[in-house]
Amino acid sequence: MSEWKKICLVTDIPVLGSRRVARAQGIDVAVFRNDQDGVFALLDRCPHKGGPLSQGIVFGTSVACPLHNWTIDLEGGCAKAPDEGCTPKFSVKIEDGQVMLNTIELSTLALDLTRPVAGPVRH
Repeated sequence: MSEWKKICLVTDIPVLGSRRVARAQGIDVAVFRNDQDGVFALLDRCPHKGGPLSQGIVFGTSVACPLHNWTIDLEGGCAKAPDEGCTPKFSVKIEDGQVMLNTIELSTLALDLTRPVAGPVRH
């Protein structure tokens, strides 16, 4: 069994944008492409309040969370100062223009994290 799962072509990810990759368990993975055709993958959850990073603005090797504008480093998954915290990053491999993610990481990383639920508090 291959250690890498084909996700899409690099060109399927918008420049300065992202795609979400659903997982059988856990939060989706966001795959980003910057203006230099660099491809990065992070858990689609900001370390601050759990915002969907896939809906953020990509610039350089960072993404701005759409909820509170925290800047998250795409290469390591950590917030840039003065903010603190990290979101899990996933290994990316590019072969012949094809984006691949590590299958072991997809099935094991950050399965215990959950996305916050919007709306009134339920008792």
